[in-house]
Amino acid sequence: MSAQVWTLMQLLRWTTDFFKQHGLLTARLDAEVLLGHVLCMPRIDLYLAFDQPVSEDDRARYRELVRARAKQRVPVAYLTGQREFWSLPFSVAPDVLIPRPETESLVRAALEIAPRRIAEVGVGSGCVSAVLARELPDARLVAGDVSESALELARSNLEALELAERVELYRSDLLSELPGEFDLVVANPPYVPSAQIDTLEPEVRQEPRLALDGGPDGLSVVRRLIEEAPPRLARPGALALELGEGQAEEASRLARESGAERVETRPDLRGVERVLVAHY
Repeated sequence: MSAQVWTLMQLLRWTTDFFKQHGLLTARLDAEVLLGHVLCMPRIDLYLAFDQPVSEDDRARYRELVRARAKQRVPVAYLTGQREFWSLPFSVAPDVLIPRPETESLVRAALEIAPRRIAEVGVGSGCVSAVLARELPDARLVAGDVSESALELARSNLEALELAERVELYRSDLLSELPGEFDLVVANPPYVPSAQIDTLEPEVRQEPRLALDGGPDGLSVVRRLIEEAPPRLARPGALALELGEGQAEEASRLARESGAERVETRPDLRGVERVLVAHY
């Protein structure tokens, strides 16, 4: 990226090759998203203006993002400050887990229950509560997180989507400070076994460990939720949890032992049994 004139297409091709050399599996997509971010252009518009020259100032900003992505493996969502979830835009920051497509399976399971009183544990960026508030206009939602910075980001996202009045936010360790009785408790808890954290992709390791580390077997927080949620549920009521790969059988057993009358698991788009729904 010298002082020569660079067009959008030349930059995309150069950056895609550079990312591939650094082992990035989504090289072209990452190059497009970052360039679109710098130029404030939707990705599709990059190809409608493929021969447009890029200014030196924009190239300088782009270079910094490209270096951070390739050399430091900073996730694209942290570099752009945004991630789409359920076709809605959410601001993200290193204080919260980046929303993932797998979690949409958790949302779909919650929507099938169609609860009126919902508690989300570990609100993070606010993406799950925001979607539930949007899709269930008659529902009342409360949500908590132990991280004050996560709560601030969730509040900002809810305000941007004009949903802030629909979701009450609390600083809370699991359900401890969330008031009321609920038809549904929903959570995407940390579920990665502690010993596996350092083997994750470099991008994932940059996300908050508090949101990843599920203890020795990955189920420490899941166990607590399965123990704490039933006394806070109306009857009938349900607990919906996102799980890690291979955890569905043990989590289902724990839910049955906690008094669940019916336990279901739901696959994500890859066929992994990703969501536990325990009915009480």
